[in-house]
Parts: sequence; structure tokens; C-alpha cells
Amino acid sequence: MNNASPTFQSSTFNSPPAPLPPANDSSSPNFQSPPAPRLLDRLRNEIRVRHYSIRTEQTYADWVTRYVHFHNMRHPQDMGAPEVHAFLTHLAVNANVAASTQNQALNALLFLYRHVLKREIGDLGEVVRAKRPKRMPVVLSVQEVESILPHLTGVRQLMVLLLYGSGMRIIELIRLRVKDVDFENRAILVRDGKGEKDRVVPFPRNTEEHIRVQIEKVRRLHEQDLRDGFGTVYLPYALERKYPNTNRAFHWQYVFPSPALSVDPRSGRRQRHHVYESVLQEAIRTAVRKADIRKDVHAHTFRHSFATHLLASGSDIRTVQELLGHNDVRTTQIYTHLLNAGPNAVTSPADRIRIPPVGATKPESLPAKPADPPQNEPPAGCPAVTAKSAAPSSRSRTWRKALRRVAAILSLLAVPFGRW
Repeated sequence: MNNASPTFQSSTFNSPPAPLPPANDSSSPNFQSPPAPRLLDRLRNEIRVRHYSIRTEQTYADWVTRYVHFHNMRHPQDMGAPEVHAFLTHLAVNANVAASTQNQALNALLFLYRHVLKREIGDLGEVVRAKRPKRMPVVLSVQEVESILPHLTGVRQLMVLLLYGSGMRIIELIRLRVKDVDFENRAILVRDGKGEKDRVVPFPRNTEEHIRVQIEKVRRLHEQDLRDGFGTVYLPYALERKYPNTNRAFHWQYVFPSPALSVDPRSGRRQRHHVYESVLQEAIRTAVRKADIRKDVHAHTFRHSFATHLLASGSDIRTVQELLGHNDVRTTQIYTHLLNAGPNAVTSPADRIRIPPVGATKPESLPAKPADPPQNEPPAGCPAVTAKSAAPSSRSRTWRKALRRVAAILSLLAVPFGRW
């Protein structure tokens, strides 16, 4: 046994133990320097300290990895603004990424240099930026929403109804917990929405009974998980340490849980998470195809439709802004594009003219113009009239008159000779 370690034998139990070497004493023969954390581990630690979401953590780690591979595995500590400039320009020019994707990569690298490497990145100069297009949101009509719902069943139909009836984002919907559904006030409390903001949204009256049935299914599933030795759920921040066994409480369970257990990427515990959003997205694509709707419809389209239909029914734009959780009312004003304002308030000039009725003969189907009948050939010895000389002119008319006179004289001369 090492002499520096304390001995706890009976003969020396009451004697003071030998002093231990300091933790940072490199002179100790058993001293081992703790391994320095890897770059990505340091990045994850800084992200978790700031309570960023798991998606942000995965996205930032992916961009840092791609940045390092782009520069042939050089460490970011040895690189700076020129390398970041080259990477961002590559994304815009060669990779042809969207403007939001390039901005996401820039934010990840700025976070790496400022909070992990503890240094400013410097002036990036004139970075080739992907131009962010201004796109109008896709909005469904009420009839189109009604035509989609019959092609959805069960919990997926309920989720689409809540997207359209409350204006929630899909990530807010799948993270909805039992405790955040208020049946008394017919409201849903959205926790930690975009920008870590809470807000209250309504849910339709015609979905109340369906939500109660879904929560009862969650209760039975949770009781079965507890009997199987599971039953925990992810809790935000440090609530799990502050309130032990709260992660097993029923009111913290997700309203739309996953059908299978999974391993939490941070705690490593096997527990039941919420349903994946790809499940709902795939169901929506299938329903839209069966309903024969020729629009690019996603889960977020129902949020756009929620806002547009509220404004069309006379709701105040500030109220709609609060329900959607927008910081700026200008973001909400984009939904006025289908109202009696903007292009819809202008009458097209084509509406003032008469057009052929539907089913009329199209120009390309008109019968072809009959060809001109062949003209009599000129008499022998007379020059033929070509296409070039067919254009009406005073000279050609004079020539034709002369030909007719000659023909008349010849016909008169032919009568006497015929008698002989």
C-alpha cells in the first residue's frame, strides 16, 4: 500500500492518518493529470449552462464538426476570421444553402469562439451572404382543412385539430404536458415556447372530449410503466433534483407520449419521451395527398391558417399577435395577405373585358384556311406569274389587261379559219 495513503488497521485506527498529497501535486508518483475535455464536450457544457435546448446543442455541435472537417481537421483555436469567412462563403457559393442555414452556421461559430474559446472572432469582412427570400405563407381555406381531417384518424387527427384550433407550433404541441391543459378555462398553457416564453392559447370546444380520452390513455400507459419499473419523464432545468420523484408524477407526463421507451441523451435514463414530430408530418403529407390538395402543406401551415382565419373573422391583430407569441406586430401583419387588403383590394383590368366562355373554340383548333384555287396558266409564249410578281401593282395589272386583249383577238381570228 502506498505510504501516503491512510491506514485503517486496528493498531493505528486511533492515530492520525498520514496526510494525503494535494490533488494538484505533480510530484506524487500516482498523480495523473485529468484529461482535458474535448472541444465538443466544452461546447456542450457551455450550451447546457445557458439552458439551451437539446436541438440547439446538436445543431451547434454538427456545425463545429463540419467547420473543422472543411479546414482539414485544424483546431479552431488555430483559426480565426479568414477561416470562418471561407467556410461561410463556401456554404453560400458551393453548397447553395438557404440564408437561414448560413446564419445558423454563423451563430454556431460565434458561440464557439466567444463562449468556448473565450476570444472574439474579429472582423469577418465582406462575407458572401445567402439572400433571404421573402416568402408568403401557405394558407388553407376552411374547406381544405375539412377535406384533410377525414384522412386522419385517432391521435393524429386530434393533433392537427389542436394545431389549427390553437395556433401552436408543432414542437409546442408534442411537448404539451397533462398539467398544462386547463379544462375549466378551456385553455392551454404553452411552456418554454420560442424564445423561452410562456403564453396561453385556446383549444376548440369540439376537441375537449377527445383530449379527455387521450389523457385517460396516458394515465393507463403511465401506470403500466410504473409497474414495469419505469415511469419517469424528462424535467427541465434542475426540477428533478429540487423535487425528487416529481419525474414520476402523472401530471408531468406528455399528452402525446411516444409508443416506445427511449434513452435520454443527457441523463442516460430509459424513460418515455413525447412522440416524434416526423410521425405527424408524415401523416399530414399522406392526408394532403389523399385529399388532392395541390399546396405545399406542413404542420406549420395550420398555424398560418389559424392566424389568417382569425383576422378574416374580425379579430384584432394585437390579439392574434399575443396568441401566436410574436415579438413584433409586423410579423403578424404578413397574414393580412389574404384579407381585403393589398392585392385583393385591387381589381384586375382583365375583369373589365369580355372573354370567350369556357369551352369556346380555341385559336389553335380553328379550321385551316382553304388554299387558293389554282389560277389559269398563261398562254404559250407568255411568262409565268411567280410569287415574287404576284403582288398587286399597276405594272402587273397593265400586263394582265394586255394578255386578255391578245387572247380575245386570237379567238376572233380562229373562227374564220375554222370554217375552212
